[in-house]
Amino acid sequence: MNEGRLADRAYNAIVRIIADDGLTTGDRLPSEARLAELFGMSRTIVREALARLASDGITEARRGAGSFVKRRPSERLGTHVAMDALAKTLGTYEVRFVLEAESARLAALRRSQDQLDAIEAALAALRAALLSNAPAHEEDWLLHRAIVEATGNSAFLPVFDLLQNEVMQILRAGVDISRSRPPHVIGAMMDEHDAIVDAIRARDADGAALAMRWHLSQGRKRLMP
Repeated sequence: MNEGRLADRAYNAIVRIIADDGLTTGDRLPSEARLAELFGMSRTIVREALARLASDGITEARRGAGSFVKRRPSERLGTHVAMDALAKTLGTYEVRFVLEAESARLAALRRSQDQLDAIEAALAALRAALLSNAPAHEEDWLLHRAIVEATGNSAFLPVFDLLQNEVMQILRAGVDISRSRPPHVIGAMMDEHDAIVDAIRARDADGAALAMRWHLSQGRKRLMP
């Protein structure tokens, strides 16, 4: 088994420890050495898993003290994403930060009027879905896909489509979790999409890329309590 898959296993196992042991924000995780012993893996693999968990906002490292729980994944997340697949599913965010921020930047520079019309129609459909009780993950996906299409670079779309299964799981979970919280959470989600489209409409390339990165970072946080 390659190191990437071993790190995925370690990542998922650490999440299970957080859940099964009832660890909460601020609680200390077992040491790298202890985790390596528990999992039958090298400390290097465990260290990589902890680094990815920190990147996803689940743990944080404190120099000389070890790793601590920063956020617990929402219990609702487990109804949409199998915990054994959490590392792979959340790992798509790292790809999306690169791919979608650049897609938004290029869309702002290159979009045609027809492409802008398609983006705005997708935005309106997402707004209607989010403000109802209907599922909204497909509308969310189609908006992001319309932005990728507007790059004018045919190489972007097949790469984005490869992420569809994992991204759709995240979008479905994100909407469900957000609807269980105060109404302003859904409002913030909509405001983030509006900011992306506003920048594309204004041909503000840097603003579009920044708005997309902000939206993705906030979306990842919404998966946690």
